[in-house]
Amino acid sequence: MDERDRDLPGVLIPRPEVHLVVRFGPSARRGLDAYVLGGRQRVHRKFIHRGQWTVTARLHLGSHEAVLGAPASAIAGGMVALGELWGDAATRRLFDRLGDTRDTADAAAILERAISERLARGDGRSARAQLALDAAERLTSANVNTVAVDIGVSERHLRRVFRETVGVSPKAFAKLVRFHRALRAAREDEHANWSSIAADAGYYDQAHLIAEFRAFTGVTPQKFLGELRAAPLIA
Repeated sequence: MDERDRDLPGVLIPRPEVHLVVRFGPSARRGLDAYVLGGRQRVHRKFIHRGQWTVTARLHLGSHEAVLGAPASAIAGGMVALGELWGDAATRRLFDRLGDTRDTADAAAILERAISERLARGDGRSARAQLALDAAERLTSANVNTVAVDIGVSERHLRRVFRETVGVSPKAFAKLVRFHRALRAAREDEHANWSSIAADAGYYDQAHLIAEFRAFTGVTPQKFLGELRAAPLIA
């Protein structure tokens, strides 16, 4: 939940998860809109105007199709109006519920309930989604080929199913996991040594960490930390 009482820049950190975002305020169409933000591999910088408040739900990996009616691969890297995925009637019902609230906590509860209802109507987690989730857990500490062997599928099959279900390739997912590990460690201890952070997060060395940070953010790790201190996270 986010409420802005002044104009500020904002930062969206690269994540594989899909986000469902509801906006209230002057920036939203007719004062209220909702859109789906696909998994992304680059930082997105956005200026947020005073008076806007936002409620964001980060969907669990593997739940995208049940909640949105589309695979993660169809949304990856993009932004789609919720109505294009849910249809006009379902989106209107959500907006009717949200229209009477002016409190972010109430809005968050309404959005969570709407997502839960769609999950309950779904057929449960598919075999493809389960395979991708099993792979995702292993990719935090092993390469793609090793993971494919461990779960008994070909590397080609794993790549195809993973990209469709998660929205990014297994290799890109592993990079994102590493990036978040390092970023979390750096934010928790501002005096931490980057060489130590690189080793703990799974990079070959500090140069490897810097190169991947630049690929995700466009700047050095230290500069990105400074940006986060000045520009609050959007999601």
